[in-house]
Amino acid sequence: MLNHQYTRFSLATRGSGRGWLLLGFTVVAFIGFLSSAPVARAQDSTIRAVQNIFDPLSAPAETLYSISLLVMAVCAGIFLIVGGLLTYAIIRYRRRGPEDDREEPPQVYGSAAIELAWTVPPILIVVMLVLVTARTIGEIQHHKMPDAAEEIRVIGHRYWWEIRYPKHDVVTANEIHVPLSSRQNRVPTEMVLESADVIHGFWVPQLNGKTMLVPNYRNTMWIEPYATGIYLGNCTVLCGQQHANMLIRVIVDPPDVYQKWLDSQKAKPVNDPQTAEGQRQFISNSCGTCHRVEDSQATGVFGPDLSHFASRATLGSGVAKNDDTNLRSWLHDPQVLKPGCLMPNMQLSDRQVDAILAYLRTLK
Repeated sequence: MLNHQYTRFSLATRGSGRGWLLLGFTVVAFIGFLSSAPVARAQDSTIRAVQNIFDPLSAPAETLYSISLLVMAVCAGIFLIVGGLLTYAIIRYRRRGPEDDREEPPQVYGSAAIELAWTVPPILIVVMLVLVTARTIGEIQHHKMPDAAEEIRVIGHRYWWEIRYPKHDVVTANEIHVPLSSRQNRVPTEMVLESADVIHGFWVPQLNGKTMLVPNYRNTMWIEPYATGIYLGNCTVLCGQQHANMLIRVIVDPPDVYQKWLDSQKAKPVNDPQTAEGQRQFISNSCGTCHRVEDSQATGVFGPDLSHFASRATLGSGVAKNDDTNLRSWLHDPQVLKPGCLMPNMQLSDRQVDAILAYLRTLK
């Protein structure tokens, strides 16, 4: 009898254990399924606003960072040597009493050792820094672009940036999208820099050094970012009243997100019948004389291309967030948000502003 009850208890315990084991395998398999399922990635909204070269996140920026450490080490060594000698001289030869006023120190002329000491080492240091700098400039300026490299044309205007992607026939403004690179799968982006009016300076410290945009001349630079996010920079040359607000936003996307963005920029704007009045006001008030909207009568080239305006995060080259409040203020009078910008006050009524705002919001 006891043996029979023990057998029944043993079978029940074994069955319970198998049940828990089966449940455990099911949970693990479900978690594995979720982890292997494709996840739709979105744009990384991390703001990388570091305005110095000491946190490089791109191949050429890392090269500049390395040479900066060398220069700082050399300068620190010179400072310590000169400062040490100066401190020693102050302590060793300080005034010791009234008798020092009656004695003249030894007059030493023509010391070959001292003259060599302050002549030869500085020459060697300068030669070394020149050679290292020349090599670094050569590595950055004459870097060979692979076939997979992206190409972007950046044109500086007062006070905004025109962005063109020749390989993809895409035109946008102020927000530069580039693909993410890695040390294993390198995808650099070559940038051709031009100016439509005066000299501008392009600088995003975490991506590369400064490069000038000169009228009637083409400069080039390249970036190869290793981390996604939004990199901030600025025009570095005083180009006019709104120079300080000629901001740069470089948005680094994973390759699939970057391709999705390119596809969205290639698509024609949606022609919404509900905003036909806004489109009519946009054309009749000469907005299309300066701005271009694809597949419409607006064919201007003096202002930013607005074909996909609603997809941008900022207004006026980063001066304000692209929301209804700021956009309404901009349409009423652009000089409020950006005094000195070349867009005039068109004296629009509230009804016209509302209609044009609704139309611009469809340009995604």
